[in-house]
Amino acid sequence: MPLLDPVTMSSPVGKGKAGEVPKPRDGEIPTQAARIIASSQAQVVRHLHPVLLLSLFLLGFNALVADPVATMSSSLPIVVAIQAVYAITCLPAAGSQTAKPAKKLRPGEKKKAGSESTGPNIAVTTLVALVLSAIATLGLHVILVLFGAPFLTHVSHTFLCSAHLAILGLFPLFYTRGVSSKDWLEILSAHAPFDEAFGGLVGACLGAWLGAVPIPLDWDREWQKWPVTILCGVYAGYLMGKLLGGTALFGNRFC
Repeated sequence: MPLLDPVTMSSPVGKGKAGEVPKPRDGEIPTQAARIIASSQAQVVRHLHPVLLLSLFLLGFNALVADPVATMSSSLPIVVAIQAVYAITCLPAAGSQTAKPAKKLRPGEKKKAGSESTGPNIAVTTLVALVLSAIATLGLHVILVLFGAPFLTHVSHTFLCSAHLAILGLFPLFYTRGVSSKDWLEILSAHAPFDEAFGGLVGACLGAWLGAVPIPLDWDREWQKWPVTILCGVYAGYLMGKLLGGTALFGNRFC
């Protein structure tokens, strides 16, 4: 009878070591909520951010009612700047969670070319997020029309309203999630974990939907014209969703 080697019997081919936990595949790793950067500067900007947006909107509300197109056009660059500073200071850039830290050099070891940290380029990430937000504005314009916005008239009103919705609700997500198909499938299917970015998008969309309620009412108020109440709902919903997404709902999912 042939002798059996106990060493080879104890570690069969194709099986891992005893007690070793198999690593999950990329598609099986659940998407994690984006945490605010842990720095005192990020905390200050995080709390100033909603105050600046709310103040900007309230100070320009009368002008918005009087001339929506001019007001939305003039305030949009300011909103872009506020969102960019907030994202750069407070949010982790896309790819930063998987970036490899720079390797420490041994005494006498020379630094090799390309050995630096493989973290994301903040300037490039911000620019790409802004470009994607501008492209998404066209899609949001179509969605607003499908939901009842004027089709042949008030085109500039609808487009600028879509631009504000894109820079508020989508820009932070483009900045933190990039163009990952897995992440955006979860976002579009409402299965992504809540954080400030995703909560802001959900709140902005719900606010825009609720903002349409006063428009057909027979109150004959100047502020009922398109798209004043929609924009009110976008800003109010974004700030509320951002707050809840970063606190009470953080890490939770719809299903």
